This record gives sequence, structure tokens and C-alpha cells, in this order.
Amino acid sequence: MGRITLDKVQKSFGDVEVIPPLDLEIEDGEFVVFVGPSGCGKSTLLRLIAGLEDVTGGDITIDGTPATDLPPAKRRLAMVFQSYALYPHMSVRKNIAFPMKMAGIPQDEQARRIDNAARVLNLTDYLDRRPGQLSGGQRQRVAIGRAIVREPAAFLFDEPLSNLDAALRVGMRLEISELHKRLATTMIYVTHDQVEAMTMADKIVVLRAGHIEQVGSPLELYRTPRNLFVAGFIGSPRMNFIDGEDASSRGAHTIGVRPEHLAVSDSDGVWRGTVGVAEHLGSDTFFHVHFDGRDEPITVRATGEVALKHGDTVWLTPDEDRIHRFDQQGLRI
Repeated sequence: MGRITLDKVQKSFGDVEVIPPLDLEIEDGEFVVFVGPSGCGKSTLLRLIAGLEDVTGGDITIDGTPATDLPPAKRRLAMVFQSYALYPHMSVRKNIAFPMKMAGIPQDEQARRIDNAARVLNLTDYLDRRPGQLSGGQRQRVAIGRAIVREPAAFLFDEPLSNLDAALRVGMRLEISELHKRLATTMIYVTHDQVEAMTMADKIVVLRAGHIEQVGSPLELYRTPRNLFVAGFIGSPRMNFIDGEDASSRGAHTIGVRPEHLAVSDSDGVWRGTVGVAEHLGSDTFFHVHFDGRDEPITVRATGEVALKHGDTVWLTPDEDRIHRFDQQGLRI
């Protein structure tokens, strides 16, 4: 079981409060992603759960057992860092076995767990190799295997894909998601990449300056962001924000329109502008439309190839049913 509860958990470094008191429930078997910009407190919060940092206030419970004062080894949590931290002189088998050896687990049980983890992670053919003979993705799987054999109540991932190239990141993202389905174990995953958050999570926790801005499923955050910060952080490309008369005519201080919710015409529409940079990706085209009196262009996402080029005049029409409205404080109306 891996239910984790944070009750008024708070962290300060000296006089600097980095995590104001917050509450959070992580249910058994959930894949929860902490996401936010650099410095938002997501890794600190993960380290508080792991016991690698002492809480300044509040309580942490794991499966109903008070864990606030427990050392990391007693919390039944396994952590995977962005650095693989493998022993280069040891084989994959010995790297995976190391935490069990330190815990005094019998050899036959070690062998069973290693074989099981290797099968789950497709590492069976690599058990006798050393880390230097593996690719980056394979080394990350070894680090995950070392966590699996501990049979923890929950896995904690701290930006585990940051050191991988783009193609490997996509592959490992899928592998970790599949691993969660197979193990049905609680996973908490920290990332600054909102695409990772959207594609992997059952539940996303959006953080800013140590505060929880919103908690919900990926689609809940995409469809009904609580405020301007969440609206601008979740979704790629990011949401367009428009103030002034276009917003006030719709009863708001600011309106938000996602790039995929704008229709494009070369003859008529609501807003007239000039095409700037166009990014042709094959399946999609992103283009940036400039308007008089507006500093930032509006980003538009169109399906397939669009015959627009720099300098063309276009008209944009937002889907009125998908416009997001925010008040002067930036809160959703």
C-alpha cells in the first residue's frame, strides 16, 4: 500500500520559507506528478516526503503510519534521481542487488527479485554488463530496477529523464508509464516539463513558489485551469492571453484562448493580423500572428500543412465555447 498524506507540511531554510503549509492526499496506486517552473519547490517537497529533508512543521503519514520523524530507510520509499548513480565497476546484476545486500536479504530472495525486475524492465540480457556498456536509457532502467527490488510502498522520481536526449525521453516516458500499470504502485514524479506531466499523470500538482496552485487530472487542468498561472503553464503551445476591449466585451479582465481553438481564414474573422514565423511540423503547423498595438503575437495551431507564409494577412476567430475568462486577480470566472 502507498497512501501518502501531507498535513500542513512546511519547510523553511533559516528565515526563508520555501514551502508554506500545504495539504495533499496521494492515493494508493496513483501516478502523481509535481510540476512547476524552476525554484517552485517541487524537488524540495519530494525530498520532504522521502525524509531527505526535515520538515519545519506539519505531519507526513504513509499508509496511516506517522512518518514525519522516520529516517528515509524506514519509510519504505524508493527514490530515482536524474543522475543514475550506478557503480561503474559493478555489473548490472550487482548494481540492482546492492540495496538488498545492504539490507541483509537472503541470496535466493535477491536472485528472485533481480530476475523479476530485469524481466519487467527488459534488462535480462544485460545483467552481466557494466554500466559503461549501456545506453543512457538502459542505465536509467537499471536505476529503476534497483528501486523495484526494494518492493517499496511508493516510488519517488526526481526529474529522471533530464539527462536523456529527446528520443530517449519519449521512450522512457512510455516505459515508466507502462511500469506503473504493471506494478500498480504509487509513483510521485517531479518534472518541469508539462508535456511529461500531461502524458504520464493520473493527477497533477501544479506548484509555484511553494504553493499548490491546482490539483487535478491532466484534462481537468487543461479544460478548467483555476488561474492565469495554471492556464499558461499547462498546454503546449501555451495559451494566448488577451486584455482590453476583447476581454471586457466578454465580461472578463483577461481572456485566454488555446492555439488549437482558433479558426484561421484569409478573408474574414474576428481579429485581423499578419503572419510572422510559421513552424511547419508536418502533422501540425504553428504560426505566430502579429496585431497592431499588441507586443506579443498570438500563436495558432492548425492541423496538417497550412499554406501561410511570413507577411500574409489572416483573420482569426476564437471558439467562443472554449474561451477562458479571468478576473483582475487572475482567477477563473
